Amino acid sequence: MNILVLPDSFKESLSATRFCEIAESVIRRRLPGARVLALPMADGGEGTAEALVTGTRGEFVRATVTGPMGDPVTARWGLLGDGVTAVVEMAEASGLPLVPTQHRDPLRATSRGTGELILDALDRGVRRIVLALGGSATNDAGAGALGALGFRFSDAQGADAGRNASSLAQLSTVSRERRDPRLDETDLVIASDVTNPLLGERGATYTYGRQKGAEDGQLLALEKALSNFAGVTSDTIGRDESETPGAGAAGGMGYGFLSYCNASIRSGFDVVAEAYGLKDRLARDRFDLIITGEGAINFQSVQGKLIGRITELGRSHGIPVVALAGAIRGDVSELYGLGLTSMTSILDRPMSLEDALRQTEPLLEKKLTDLCSLFGRCFAGESRHI
Repeated sequence: MNILVLPDSFKESLSATRFCEIAESVIRRRLPGARVLALPMADGGEGTAEALVTGTRGEFVRATVTGPMGDPVTARWGLLGDGVTAVVEMAEASGLPLVPTQHRDPLRATSRGTGELILDALDRGVRRIVLALGGSATNDAGAGALGALGFRFSDAQGADAGRNASSLAQLSTVSRERRDPRLDETDLVIASDVTNPLLGERGATYTYGRQKGAEDGQLLALEKALSNFAGVTSDTIGRDESETPGAGAAGGMGYGFLSYCNASIRSGFDVVAEAYGLKDRLARDRFDLIITGEGAINFQSVQGKLIGRITELGRSHGIPVVALAGAIRGDVSELYGLGLTSMTSILDRPMSLEDALRQTEPLLEKKLTDLCSLFGRCFAGESRHI
């Protein structure tokens, strides 16, 4: 029996890497004859760097950079196992978890630290960078990060207008003269499964601003700042990326890097899957079962998020897919139509969110133990049907 484990993280409680470790331990203990391949997955958001570094046997590099509220933080970027590709996860330097709830303010938050991580990777000779967008505390369209890379954002008096979202409202000109020339030699790929445009009801501000601490009265100011940034940028570069799917990712950082760094944007899931050679593995190896999981299965899972994508992969290769989650919310029955075999919560009784987050590991271990008993019976005699 060959089992492929492809989980996402359980936000705030369990990394995809830890899920893999628990799954491998349980399966080998309960199904001693099984072969297990466990690869941590991600879709471009938080946990993408850890998944890529762990799954390709790469390494992390640490650096002290500017945190989202201006204080220094220790962050890391990853060098993949190929030795030539870096992954910079913006949540490491500019992420919401770095800011206590009472201090969150997207008008003041800066993405500068993410640009400093990119600089560190460039200094170490890397010329292919995956920029994973998600979990940002910022709404500055990446201006802070671009400033670290040498771009100059100025108001009508020549003062700095790229510090944060608030300053973008005064932006008048953009100078590219002192941009880091190594960017011209660098293949920069944005990894994100967010498809929001920069502006409007589905844009960066109105979709994600509140979760970053914006009060209703601040949303209009944030939107006006991004709109001004987009207008000046379009005049500067001669094109408008504001409607490009993913431009609104990470507080508009997708837009900033698409506009000024000639970056390409790709599905984060596809980037991770390609790094693993996942399609080739599925075509070459005979897997009997895929186990996946994430913190919550909801409508986004149906709309092309990680579990939906893994379900489609399993169906295309005739492999049953079982999904485990901390919670299942709303009507997600469409996943069965995509080919999902089973989805179940790891919770074994009603409990508070705090208790569920605290007990995620033992709950997952118990659920996997139960399922292994079922799998052993179902796959007896080489049956591939559940």
